[in-house]
Amino acid sequence: MFTILLEGITFKLIIMMKKISENDFRRIDLNLLTVFLVLYREASVTRTAEVLHLGQPAISGALKRLREMFNDPLFVRSTKGMLPTPRAEALISDMQPLMEDLHAVIFGAQDFSPATAKRIFRVGMSDWSEHWLMPDLLPVITHDAPGLELHIVAADPFQVRRLLEEDMIDIAVSLNKPSIGEVVSEPVMTMGVSTLWSPQQIPCDGPLLINDFIAYEHIMVSYRESNHSEIDRQLINQGLQRHVRYVTANFSTFPLLLTTMPVFATVPDGLGRRWQQHFALRSSATPVNYPSFTLCILRHKRRVQDPALNWLMAQLKSTMLRF
Repeated sequence: MFTILLEGITFKLIIMMKKISENDFRRIDLNLLTVFLVLYREASVTRTAEVLHLGQPAISGALKRLREMFNDPLFVRSTKGMLPTPRAEALISDMQPLMEDLHAVIFGAQDFSPATAKRIFRVGMSDWSEHWLMPDLLPVITHDAPGLELHIVAADPFQVRRLLEEDMIDIAVSLNKPSIGEVVSEPVMTMGVSTLWSPQQIPCDGPLLINDFIAYEHIMVSYRESNHSEIDRQLINQGLQRHVRYVTANFSTFPLLLTTMPVFATVPDGLGRRWQQHFALRSSATPVNYPSFTLCILRHKRRVQDPALNWLMAQLKSTMLRF
């Protein structure tokens, strides 16, 4: 329903914009409207000049142009000051709320109330980040901001920047991504990897030794369909090699594969800990020198001042830092 409402509002705005003739506004000095409003309030050319820090001739000149613009005297002199004509009264009735709204849009602070807001956030992340973060993050969002929806968009590290630049997502969690161009990346935390297996399939209690590590087959994730990673390079440096049985772009099948086959899976620590909460798996430090990686939150520069997105970013950071 909320999506339909947004589409309806967007359609109405498009129709309204089509009714606006930019050429009409080019013929109007909008600063004159400020003079008009102040002159109506002060009922005096002298006081209007003082309020706007202008000379009386400038105010008189502005009033002349206003009269030409609206084809009406607008204000007439009297013993009580400059009195508005009926046309001026009608203009004030229509113009005052519009100017107040314009002032609020330009100068007012943007507010965001999680408890009452209704919005959809498109969050880009890989499937392992979703497995790791969402069981903790979504209950918080549901409790604190019941009107918000999260739409998760699959975004591996090679896709995330393009998705932000093309406005396919609002915010993203990814790794080792510096700020480049219009995309801002904020480092949040570092994480390592660990190796998982089922003790029913591989009779090892840990810690895992290198000989055990290469004695059994492996399953791995690759976003570019390669069956080699930093682990394999480290093994080659030691004159060793492992056998990768299964390569996929997603981690989601790993728990089931680990419980049905004698294989190892090396995964980010956050994901490994999450799986150990739900599956009878063993975990050990990976017995090769695998470097830790940095996790970042990314968004486009045009969204940096978005208070709603800033709130979501704070929730993401808080959830990530609980690890």
